[in-house]
Amino acid sequence: MPTNEKDELLRDSEDHFQTLLRIIESVPSRSRNISIETEERDKNFRDVVMHLYEWHAMLERWYREGMDGDRPFMPAPGYQWRTIKLLNLQIWENYQDVTLNHAIKKFKLSHERVMKHIRSHSNEEIMIKKHYKWTKTSNLYSYFVANTANHYLWAIKKCEVIAKVIKAKK
Repeated sequence: MPTNEKDELLRDSEDHFQTLLRIIESVPSRSRNISIETEERDKNFRDVVMHLYEWHAMLERWYREGMDGDRPFMPAPGYQWRTIKLLNLQIWENYQDVTLNHAIKKFKLSHERVMKHIRSHSNEEIMIKKHYKWTKTSNLYSYFVANTANHYLWAIKKCEVIAKVIKAKK
């Protein structure tokens, strides 16, 4: 049976999700909370994981409100797409007291909820632009891929650097 975009999205998202967790798990547990010295916002695994979690939460809000017939405010109340750096900094600040273990639990649960949303739609519902009024000129796919497979690739790169620096210190 030939694959379609929905199947590829599910497969890629799950593969990248597992790769990300493997990178984190490749670091001894006692060292996983180490922050690296960097000019970048995300300095440890927790920062990256909570960033992904919060973007899942925003996607879930957009999805819920949109499917209920409302027009979700995107990306988040008080922010516009052009102020996304400020939003991401606020996300970072909001989660500085969360432990990595708690962050991973939250992320695993949000990942599964988003996968469930994807699985609940046909390939056509996901791929057809303007199929849902709330996606405006786009399609569900663009929202789902940006907050799963593509975002996980970004996170993999970040976590590979973090893991490499931590392992080099040992």
